[in-house]
Amino acid sequence: MKMGLISKIQGYSTKDGPGIRSTVFMMGCNLNCSWCANPELITKAPKMFYYKERCTKCGRCVATAKNNSIVMTDEGCIIDRDKCTNILDCSHCCFFDAYEAIGYEISEQELYAKLISDRAFYEKSNGGVTFSGGEPGLQGEFVSNVAKKLRGNGIHVALDTAGLIPWENLENTIRNVDAVLYDIKAFNRDIHFQHTSVYNDLILENAKRIADTGTAMFIRMVIIPTLNDDWEDICKRIEFIESLGQSVKQVDILKYHNFGTGKYIRLGQEYSLNDLPALEDDFLEKIYKKAIDSGLKASIGG
Repeated sequence: MKMGLISKIQGYSTKDGPGIRSTVFMMGCNLNCSWCANPELITKAPKMFYYKERCTKCGRCVATAKNNSIVMTDEGCIIDRDKCTNILDCSHCCFFDAYEAIGYEISEQELYAKLISDRAFYEKSNGGVTFSGGEPGLQGEFVSNVAKKLRGNGIHVALDTAGLIPWENLENTIRNVDAVLYDIKAFNRDIHFQHTSVYNDLILENAKRIADTGTAMFIRMVIIPTLNDDWEDICKRIEFIESLGQSVKQVDILKYHNFGTGKYIRLGQEYSLNDLPALEDDFLEKIYKKAIDSGLKASIGG
């Protein structure tokens, strides 16, 4: 039986597909988006959040950490996460919850049991389960196996993916879900590379392939001021989405937010986009009108 690596299961989600849903956040991603709101999910290795405001400077973590990887200062703990080889021990030793472990293994059966327990909410709201991340396609066999069990019991399943997966691997996962939430971050391959560290050729090609399967697609366009808000590129994204045909059920135009900034701090990382200008609501309306005029069903905010 396959084991999966997840960060959490978020219940009562209303932004990850139709109805009330449980969203499973899978660890690991093969993009490196400069605006990522979930930096703790990029690599598959377990992580540790440090909440400086909760720290009482008791020193238990310093004594627990191997390789002198945690040092106490007047300002709180300094953590060398590359040197810390027992990160889970450190995160569990604090009596004051100054540390939080991120990432744990779960079996297919255990995850299925947790998800099916909320069946009443799914049925009442026409909701279901969404596999998100990170990039759930990187754990495609695990996702597919759990999805089969859920769908076999009448539960709607969605996959939230950026599509940077070889089609021979992604296809099986797609055929075991009811809907795909698909991110298109830019149409121009150079813009895409500049802000995600990968080109988007495979992503756009896989969008066409998914559309050809007839699977319901909900396209997401997150707009980040000065990074991917070039009007010409946005128009090309919308034209591309229109070309996908009847599989596209809705385009969600998403306004950039910096809600993930605190996560970078808790991971001991810098967030590079603190000085971005605000995105004007009028510009979102302009994008929305362009999508509607192109014959697409669209929403602002999902």
